[in-house]
Amino acid sequence: MEKVQCLQENKKNLIAIQDSMDVLSGKWKIPIISSICYYNKRRFSDILNDVVGISNKMLSKELKELEVNKIINRTVLETQPISVQYELTEHGKTLQIIINNLSEWGQTHRRKIIGK
Repeated sequence: MEKVQCLQENKKNLIAIQDSMDVLSGKWKIPIISSICYYNKRRFSDILNDVVGISNKMLSKELKELEVNKIINRTVLETQPISVQYELTEHGKTLQIIINNLSEWGQTHRRKIIGK
């Protein structure tokens, strides 16, 4: 019986990981979230500058998906010209520890592989 529970728990964990990857997968989502995470509030053009290689169209698409998944909030600012600002939702802020862990792991990995 204990083995069955362990297998069920493992399956539940694997499904949860898949759910997470469905929201965060792709080349751009983590860098976009990281940009907003490190600066708290970012305008579209700021994120575009932070995320090297992303196009306007792709950034717009990814931001919409993150908004649908309640990771970010989009606020239209009454400026001339109108600008849009993005920030993490309370739910999105729970990703900060993952972003920090990825950063630490990446720095350690870089040192291990190329010595810098």
